[in-house]
Amino acid sequence: MSQMEAENNVRTDVPWKRIAIYAAVLLVVFLLGFVPMWLTARGRASERDAARRELRLSEVRNGLASATIDARRGEYEPARQATSEFYTALRNQLDAAGGDSDLTPAQRESLRPLLDQRDNLVTLLARGDPASADRLSNLYLSYRKGMGGAQTSGDK
Repeated sequence: MSQMEAENNVRTDVPWKRIAIYAAVLLVVFLLGFVPMWLTARGRASERDAARRELRLSEVRNGLASATIDARRGEYEPARQATSEFYTALRNQLDAAGGDSDLTPAQRESLRPLLDQRDNLVTLLARGDPASADRLSNLYLSYRKGMGGAQTSGDK
């Protein structure tokens, strides 16, 4: 009987070893497909995040440009609203923690003084003062200068 038991053990051990080998091979094949896809997805996520950052900065700049154009055309209320939105977005970027801000530390330091003009400029726009158009133009130029190398090719 001991010989029969030995044969039965050999028969039952072989399928389990085969299953373990098949599972290991399957795992290796899965990882060979998964790892390159994961690396690609990670790279695309990084590109997406950079594009979102650029989009947010472009929206801030375009809002200020829109305010400048509105003021030049004598449309002071839309200019005031756009200017207020610009300052709110700028304040949010400046107050954001280092990793959450779309601005570099150098940009943050160079743009911080622009906030000092907020109240005077919004008041001029609320009064419909034509001088506000020139002030907005100067603000736009100061913003572009403060952004430095972060501008798109269309801005240079």
